[in-house]
Amino acid sequence: MSYLNGVTGYRKDILSTRSIIKKDNYAVIEPDGLVKNTIPGFDNCEITILASPKLGASFVDYLVAAEPGGGNKQGFGAAGEEIFFYILEGTVKVWNGEKEAELTDGGYIFCPEGTKLYFENAGDKKARGFLYKRLYDRIEGYEAHTVIENINNVDWVNYEGMEDVLVKDFLPAAGDLGFDMNFHILAFKQGACHGYIETHVQEHGAYVYSGEGMYVLDNEWISVKKGDYLFMSAYCPQAAYGIGRGEMFAYVYSKDCNRDVRL
Repeated sequence: MSYLNGVTGYRKDILSTRSIIKKDNYAVIEPDGLVKNTIPGFDNCEITILASPKLGASFVDYLVAAEPGGGNKQGFGAAGEEIFFYILEGTVKVWNGEKEAELTDGGYIFCPEGTKLYFENAGDKKARGFLYKRLYDRIEGYEAHTVIENINNVDWVNYEGMEDVLVKDFLPAAGDLGFDMNFHILAFKQGACHGYIETHVQEHGAYVYSGEGMYVLDNEWISVKKGDYLFMSAYCPQAAYGIGRGEMFAYVYSKDCNRDVRL
């Protein structure tokens, strides 16, 4: 069963899955088969843990669905953790003790170390979001700050000069060493692809919110589509083609940055 697609009971065919789990390397997790997790502080919410250290990630990604009035008023985030929350759909009030706002589709909040995320579904329909946490890698003389914005207000930029591959940045990490991570959206028009197969020290957690694609992960070509989640560990060779019809192949993803490797 999967609470995301509302399918319960016996299937009409043999049990199968498109999910692929290769710990400490990569994972593709389709929505069918995801289960609910119970996490203290999340009231009237459906939440599932995606990537975590148990998979090999240095961060944790979640999918959250809050009923009207549901949310987390206890505060999410332990000492040393930074939090990012992206609203996929719905109307959600967010605050962290420094700033507060009412976010709609495309809205997001980044909560730096030392603050907690609080949120409540302020609408009359279920709200859905993508949630992330990791330990902040502090360096002397720099610190991050709260960011609240809507990605729909950010212009698309050609990715590495390619007009059919587009990118948006959520945080000002490119010009501010206080940030040790960033979130991006990468979108591929039909037939577009990365310019090369990337191999790098950074990790990614990616949620596909639009279209279909072919992703190469550690030299294995895998078809992915809207609703799928991908984890890519450090040094996992990776690249994608946009395929399918209609909407672009697009996903929101995290990337650690601005830090040297600690020994």
